[in-house]
Amino acid sequence: MRADSPSPAGSSSPADAARLLRLANAVARRAMEAGHHPFGAILVAPDGHTVLMEQGNVNTVNHAESVLAREAASRYEPAFLWGCTLVTTVEPCAMCAGTQYWAHIGRLVYGMSEARLLALTGNHSENPTLDLPCREVFDRGQKPMQVVGPVPEVEEEIAALHRDFWRRP
Repeated sequence: MRADSPSPAGSSSPADAARLLRLANAVARRAMEAGHHPFGAILVAPDGHTVLMEQGNVNTVNHAESVLAREAASRYEPAFLWGCTLVTTVEPCAMCAGTQYWAHIGRLVYGMSEARLLALTGNHSENPTLDLPCREVFDRGQKPMQVVGPVPEVEEEIAALHRDFWRRP
């Protein structure tokens, strides 16, 4: 990580994180109701409150986080995105963490770990999870990415949505 790169802005209060994660989980629920996997992400402005974008999962290649990060990078300048927060229901996979990194979104808040998702889904053919925590992906880069998660206050709410989805026939 570069010492001369400023840290991203953002609130770290558990109440703010829980509130934002509940908004992302509502996006995940809408994605599920539309026939997609129950993952949801939102982009929050540097003020820590304004939701700029939201994205549900599209398919196994177009995850909510990566689609959101690519679209955000096309709409906003990198300096602005550095102060933004990507809030997502489940810890981003390596693809999504890398896309967030390259989009220059400086902060991440996630509700449930990838390891917990794997425990819920098992060896599901539609969700072959990667055992590579997002912090490890970010630690290989040169930017001081901020990561908050998992967030215990909402983890069970997020897990419930996945538990129901992955057990369907």
